[in-house]
Amino acid sequence: MQPQARPPRIALLSFRLGGTDGVAVVADSWADILRDAGWEVVTVAGDGPVDRLVPGLAWPVVGPPPTVEEVTAATDDADVVIVENLCSLPLNPGATAVVVDALAGRPVILHHHDLPWQRERFADVEGWPADDPAWRHVTINDLSRHELAERGIDAVTIRNGLDVDQPLGERDATRRRLGVADGERLLLHPVRAIERKDVPAAVALAERLGATYWLTGPAEEDYLPTLDAVLAAARCRVLHRPAPTTMADAYAAADAVAFPSRWEGFGNPLVESALHRRPLAVHRYPVAEELAALGFEWFPTDDAAPLAAFLDAPDDALLDRNRALARKHFSLDRVRRELLDVLDTLGGG
Repeated sequence: MQPQARPPRIALLSFRLGGTDGVAVVADSWADILRDAGWEVVTVAGDGPVDRLVPGLAWPVVGPPPTVEEVTAATDDADVVIVENLCSLPLNPGATAVVVDALAGRPVILHHHDLPWQRERFADVEGWPADDPAWRHVTINDLSRHELAERGIDAVTIRNGLDVDQPLGERDATRRRLGVADGERLLLHPVRAIERKDVPAAVALAERLGATYWLTGPAEEDYLPTLDAVLAAARCRVLHRPAPTTMADAYAAADAVAFPSRWEGFGNPLVESALHRRPLAVHRYPVAEELAALGFEWFPTDDAAPLAAFLDAPDDALLDRNRALARKHFSLDRVRRELLDVLDTLGGG
């Protein structure tokens, strides 16, 4: 009997995978799509519950970068490698240099969630991202695609997708688990606590709304001392804890969602809030403006009055329109079509 040929294999490679940050969540969704399409997926990262752990890839950096041999050993049986942001931001530049060397000439998709010039601290970094004739670049927004084109790199946009058929969560049971009373206004801030997420702006909005402020994510990037000070000074009730069950339940428990980030490569809560029929207050960072052009109706973060008026007299039609737009533009079926098209250009479809 002839041995059966193995299915094509993709390695997903990043600093860390399997967590709740945006990059990891999107990488998980791509992995599910690829498995459904007949690919075998192996995960490779410096941290997280992955198939192949290469500690030198990690960020935050915990030691020396990996060797070319280590990266090659972790990926050499893959037909295609998808690099999630590790070649996009110089968070662990030593590891990125090794990955670039190890993957030269191989079929690779660089999946860019952010790029150096989009972050103030990396604005002067030059030579990123690396390019190779065998590689394809994918951005999660048109802004990044255009900015890469200005630098001589062709890319395609695949905006993030979500499960648009996910049922709404359990409101009452989740509020009881959180200790939130009937009639208590709850403002959800579904992010990690880092500087650019602008926790003070979200707390200020909760104060003006007379709402309890709920931050679901942990502090990262040395932000904990600042976060502790901000929350201690808040003039509203504060909850800092993850969702007790699912994020669908978290959205259901909330009365509104705050997203005052100063920069995001995408911002999944923009779409999640629409799918879960919750009004959203958002700071119009550049990519938020790009998505708003699709027709979403959002509230400002620096003026509580419009959102307060909505909460006093909710408009179901607005929530219905936002949900319909999210379902139309951000399905996983759309991501599947676009991703498989990119793989076809690598000869991997």
